[in-house]
Amino acid sequence: MKLNERGFARPSRPQVAQSAPQPELEAICSGYSVEQDAVDRPYDDVWGPILDIWTGNSTDAEVRYRGSSGGVLSQIAIDLIESKAVDFVVHTQADPDEPLGNVTSPSFDRKGILAGAGSRYAPSSPLAKLNVYLETGKKFVFIGKPCDVVALRRMARIDPRIDLQVPYMLSFFCAGVPSRFGALAVLKKLEVEAAEVSKFEFRGRGWPGLTRATRFDGSEATMDYNSSWGTVLSRNLQFRCKICPDGTGEFADIVCADAWYGKDGYPDFAERDGRSLVIVRTARGQALLADLTHKGRVELEPLRVGEIELMQPYQRDRKRAVLARLGALVAGRRKLPNYRNLRLSALTWRSNPLWLLKNALGTFRRLPSTPPGS
Repeated sequence: MKLNERGFARPSRPQVAQSAPQPELEAICSGYSVEQDAVDRPYDDVWGPILDIWTGNSTDAEVRYRGSSGGVLSQIAIDLIESKAVDFVVHTQADPDEPLGNVTSPSFDRKGILAGAGSRYAPSSPLAKLNVYLETGKKFVFIGKPCDVVALRRMARIDPRIDLQVPYMLSFFCAGVPSRFGALAVLKKLEVEAAEVSKFEFRGRGWPGLTRATRFDGSEATMDYNSSWGTVLSRNLQFRCKICPDGTGEFADIVCADAWYGKDGYPDFAERDGRSLVIVRTARGQALLADLTHKGRVELEPLRVGEIELMQPYQRDRKRAVLARLGALVAGRRKLPNYRNLRLSALTWRSNPLWLLKNALGTFRRLPSTPPGS
């Protein structure tokens, strides 16, 4: 994968030439198709399959501090490694050779997992080397964006190694992937040159944690989360993310997110001890989390489904708007992705028509400059 002129990761031409035929690519690509098949579990129209909902955190102070929210995903990964349930963890972390970028690599111990803790608001391709990991013959836990997990589930239909070697697929709420130019825009606001940066942290070290650029001389420039994500990074998202129906990891075994506290009806981003929203989606995930709770690795409190939208109103509205935004693609004669069994029609019927129209018109104005019919 290489960054294109807009700063997003795309396959290089040799990769495309050597890849599977078009029908096989369409069968596994989550950009092309998202089809929910969770018919055996309770399904919420907005939040997807749900067996349990919790808020909580790792009981390990360092893990809680280093993670993006309460450190629950990192704690799960650490426990799976230390209990030898898996041999390694595949996750995304900062590129040691390019601090603004990401790499996906295996971690084999607590140190490696914590090195990759914290959100990375930049392009990542965690499935690019999947075959390398599968060829080891070893078991591993996969942590990726919701779209990555969708693709991995679809690939498992045609590659039996995945179900045998990837016992757990974990994810997190995702609001979209910013371009590399988003990180550069943050640096510009911080008045830091990219060549000066030895380390760049989008979040972590507290909750929500500061965006932090560390120079080679050891000095730091920081920006609060609301400023970095709210005013810069979120304005540099790739278009496909804006029509995504699954920002909440519906296909993962366990998905985590920020369990924001509220203030005046909106999430409050003031710094405090981290707290994760934890949604358990499968029986396998349920057994895993129960084991961690029994061991005292995490502390959890139950949450009612109606409280999620108070913590994550963006994700609620995003899924409700999907069909209206797809209508803009139809008007612009663009190809449509294939979405099935996600309750999108039900959400649309329950939404304000004027609000839907505004979403459709806004999407139409922002359609990528690609030829009609593409």
